[in-house]
Amino acid sequence: MQYNTQREQLVMPEYGRGIQYMVDLAVSLPDKGARQRCAKTIVAIMGRIQPENSNAADFELRLWNHLAKISRYKLDIDYPVEIIPEQEALEHPKPLHYPMQKIRRRHYGHLVESALKYAQTLPEGDERTALVGMVANQMKQNLFVWNRDSMDENLVMQDIKRYTDGQLQLQPDFNFASVGIPSNAQLANNGSSKRKKKR
Repeated sequence: MQYNTQREQLVMPEYGRGIQYMVDLAVSLPDKGARQRCAKTIVAIMGRIQPENSNAADFELRLWNHLAKISRYKLDIDYPVEIIPEQEALEHPKPLHYPMQKIRRRHYGHLVESALKYAQTLPEGDERTALVGMVANQMKQNLFVWNRDSMDENLVMQDIKRYTDGQLQLQPDFNFASVGIPSNAQLANNGSSKRKKKR
């Protein structure tokens, strides 16, 4: 018995080994007319294998390009659509450029630092106060996600001062929003609802 791991690797596994065999056979045919007829039949079968994509505007174009790829661009026929050149189809995409920026505290992230820098440019007033409050709540949320044991509202207040060199600070009467910690009443209600479901 021969396992698939011992066979030649498939170019496009989603079409299966049967299609690969058919394409290899079509490539080996000496008569171009026979290759053309064989290719049309193979593309029709490929279309039945992926019926979920049949309504796509470029469905036929995609199938013929897949046929060329499965044949390793060796199938010599008159393609009814424009085929992407082999070099262009096989080349790797260019690597994405990621902006590398230093972050003071990873658990807060770059956006928190940017928001605090922007808040420093605003004049004193309701807009700046509201923005600092939103950033403070986000910092508390980030601490909770990072490590809920280290979440401390006083730490958030200190970090805002540290980030802005004391230029920004929360109002003394500022109330932090709750983050993901259920109250005792919620826990009690949750437990009672579970007991009711079990009955």
